[in-house]
Amino acid sequence: MSLVLDPAAQDLLFREARTANSFTDEPVTDEQVRAIYDLVKFGPTAFNQTPLRITLVRSPEARERLVGHLAEGNRAKTAAAPLVAILSADNEFHEELQALFPAFPQAKDAFFAERPVRERSATLNAALQAAYFVVGVRAAGLAAGPMTGFDAEGVRKEFLDDDHAPLMIVNIGRPAADASYPRGPRLSYDDVVTTV
Repeated sequence: MSLVLDPAAQDLLFREARTANSFTDEPVTDEQVRAIYDLVKFGPTAFNQTPLRITLVRSPEARERLVGHLAEGNRAKTAAAPLVAILSADNEFHEELQALFPAFPQAKDAFFAERPVRERSATLNAALQAAYFVVGVRAAGLAAGPMTGFDAEGVRKEFLDDDHAPLMIVNIGRPAADASYPRGPRLSYDDVVTTV
């Protein structure tokens, strides 16, 4: 059975998409980011907890503060990207569960009363949402450059609070002509899938 999704959309989202390391100077608008979020918010998470939080870094002052917390190899491309997003996990996501998961209003206390349990769940589910976010950026015709090479504690102190844990930083924009490295190899189906 073949995929239902149009082949051009498959190419846009997966086969032709690359991690971008450089971008044109075309701005990324708030409307584009809103459209991306309004699409990817429908991706599933456990108990519909949706712990991902997005901090958009737009001002030159904020950009300069962020760049200081990045690994050396990530600084120049982040300084030049049209938009940068800090993706974090909200460890207090359970406060929204009654509204987000009305089918089981007791979920907050039954499963997430303890902070370490919330942190593990928030990290896993926000990372899942971060992957949806990258695909959403591609769906908007833009390119994403997700990075984990940064001082997480420094970024948290500079931009977030004790209840939010930074997961990744994503540079966003229209890719420049030389934006990406050649496609790296992938594991085959038989290397990955086991039937029991």
